[in-house]
Amino acid sequence: MQWLRDMWTKEGPGIPKDAPVKTGLALFADILAREWWEMVKLNILFILASLFVVTLPAALAATARVSVAFVEDRNTYLLRDFTEAFLRYFWRATAWGLALTGVLALGIYAILSYAAGARDNLMLAAPLAVALVATAFLAVTACHLVVLMVMRDLPALRLLRLAALASVARPLPALAALAFNAALWLVDILFYPVSVFMPATFNFSFGMFAVAFGVHRAVVLVLDLPEAMRPHRHFIK
Repeated sequence: MQWLRDMWTKEGPGIPKDAPVKTGLALFADILAREWWEMVKLNILFILASLFVVTLPAALAATARVSVAFVEDRNTYLLRDFTEAFLRYFWRATAWGLALTGVLALGIYAILSYAAGARDNLMLAAPLAVALVATAFLAVTACHLVVLMVMRDLPALRLLRLAALASVARPLPALAALAFNAALWLVDILFYPVSVFMPATFNFSFGMFAVAFGVHRAVVLVLDLPEAMRPHRHFIK
């Protein structure tokens, strides 16, 4: 049974020290090629951890924590790292999950309501545009907030401020990650039932990895800002 234990507990693969530095899509593809089997196992862990529904936010946070380790090319011990992150961020992730889900639900409701009304009244096109932009910004902020939460322990208000700052500084990579996730699930729907195994094998972990990869630079940027440029007056530990 040694192979079964090693499958979940052994150190993840690394890269040669003298390998050339890659960036952008080349780096994304390189990490994916190196960590694809770990992502399959991570997807299974995510599904098992979120079976009770209420544990979904904590499972997302744990998946984000492991995904950040992939992006930063840190050694990962998948089962241990996932379990520790799940327990560590359970209550914080649950609270943020409820809050963000409620706000995003209101945004989507506003979009649908204004879109239905704009068919008969063009005056509603302006508030529809505002609702679209606001909801998109909230979604981008949520992406940055989740990754910030698993990278640094911060008070709630400070975490939200830094997430908003990161969203303003670099919104496009996060939007691209969200679009990638949407495309991933669209492929799953279009090719059903052939694609029935996609969610079970990699959709969730692959999608979270795309988010972590997309927002990581902005998160590091706001965490490394000089004190005078941060949206608060206290040192971030």
